This record gives sequence, structure tokens and C-alpha cells, in this order.
Amino acid sequence: MEKTLVVMAAGMGSRFGGLKQIEPVGPNGEFIIDYSVYDANRAGFTKVVFVIKKELEAVFKETIGKRIEGKIDVVYAYQDIYDIPSKEYLAEKRVKPWGTVQAVLCAKDYVDGDFVVINADDFYGYDTFLKAAEFLDSNHDENVYASITFPYIKTASSFGSVKRAVCFTQNDVIQKLVESSITTEDGYALASPLDGSKPFKIDFNQSVSMNIFAFKHHFFTYLEEYFQQFFEQYDNIILNSEALLPDVVEKKIESHEIILKNVPTNSSLYGITYKEDLEGFTQAVQELIRKGDYPNKL
Repeated sequence: MEKTLVVMAAGMGSRFGGLKQIEPVGPNGEFIIDYSVYDANRAGFTKVVFVIKKELEAVFKETIGKRIEGKIDVVYAYQDIYDIPSKEYLAEKRVKPWGTVQAVLCAKDYVDGDFVVINADDFYGYDTFLKAAEFLDSNHDENVYASITFPYIKTASSFGSVKRAVCFTQNDVIQKLVESSITTEDGYALASPLDGSKPFKIDFNQSVSMNIFAFKHHFFTYLEEYFQQFFEQYDNIILNSEALLPDVVEKKIESHEIILKNVPTNSSLYGITYKEDLEGFTQAVQELIRKGDYPNKL
């Protein structure tokens, strides 16, 4: 069955200070997305859907699109502030899109079977995509999904806090996801839940989700249901909130409608949360090339 990669690339990277999705990190001008698509393709994915803002279409096609078309099926989907199920008048007051739930829903018409969702601005590594592909190939239950997880310390930034979903697991099943802002302290990390609840300590090896999920097509039904409910809240709550992918997953875990497998990866994650992260990232890519994990020219 066809496996599709859905890349959430509509964000502008405000903390980074620019469009970090197309910031070169490789020796020949390769972007983060180039490496993700390269890894996904060799892991068996045959289509990529880029979820972008319509106004970025030209620059995406000129930079990323033209380099990978012909190697994998490429589709563009557009995340629009006005593309909401109700209360359209709120779009006039909204500055940025409505969150990762909306982003994934934008890809629905272009996904025919199983799919994996990733952030555009994170470098996940080949083993991550291989683990995701192996899970989809071996799992045939429409309500069993997977989060490909990393130890927190492999996802931390030296330059400030990062947003991660902390995973609480039993055996190989995730029982709870807590979307949090995490800072590295002396000997531990401090997770501050985004819902305002009490901060808690985690150790450096605590599993965290980096928004790389392996889903069955049926998950779109849950997303549509959640997005509709999101707009049934009070207007001021809606305007100051985002509909986040881990929140949908968490609710469905709580209601026992889905099972979310914890699938650890051996890859190291590299991300650009802050502009200062870029130098270390490019050095890490050079080291991976030196080790033979990637060709010098992708």
C-alpha cells in the first residue's frame, strides 16, 4: 500500500527569525526537508505532501520542489486561515494558521492510504523513517498508530526552551502525552505543560514526541471531529489557541478509541528552534556525511 509523507511547512519560524524550512544546512545548499524526503524515499515512501501557505508556493517549487520531482510524487496543499468549519468571522482577527490539526487536514484529499506526519524544520534521520515504514507495513489495525520517539536530551537546544510532547508509556504503549515547554536544568529537565498545569521534572532519557506520527487513513475522521469541536468553544479561547495534533491523539487515547505505540528511534534529532542552532546543525550534517550516512551531494 502507498505510504505518504505529510510535511507541515506552513510555519514561518518566528523564534528563528525567518523561513527556516529553506535555510541551507548541507554542503551543496540542501535544506532540512531535502534530507527528510531523501530518508523517507529510501525507507519506502512514494509520495510527499507539502502543507504550505499559498503565498510560499513559488519559492517552494523553485527550491525544494524542482530538486525532488521525478524522484518521488510531490503534491502541495495549502493551509489557509479562512479554511475552517465554522465561525468564519474569526478568521478576520487571526494572524497565523489554526495549528497542526488544520495542517494535516489540508492534506486529506491527497492521502490515499497510510501516512506519516513530520515537521518541516526537524532533521529526523533515516532510522526514524525506517521505523515508521516498518510499523505501517506490519500494522493492519485502523485504530493503532505510532509515535516515533526520541530521548528528550537528543531534542534539546542549547539556546532556550523547546516544545515537546512528553510521553508516559507502559510497556510499548503510550498512555499519556503532555504537550510542554521544556528547559534543560542541572541534571534534569523541567517540563511546563502548555495547558498551564503544574511543571514537572523529567530525566534526560524521557521519551518525547517530535510530531512524527504514523497514522492510518481513518485518523482523518478524528481530526475533522476535533477541529469542529475546537470551534464550538468561546471565541476568545479559539482566537488565542491552536488545535494541536498531540491533543487529538491524547483525547483518543483517554477515550480508548486508539492505541498509540511507542516506537523509539536510534537516530539523533537535529532541529533549528533558534538561529544559533544553525551552526551546530550544519556541523552535525557534515559529520553524518563523513561517516557515510549521506552522500556529499544529496
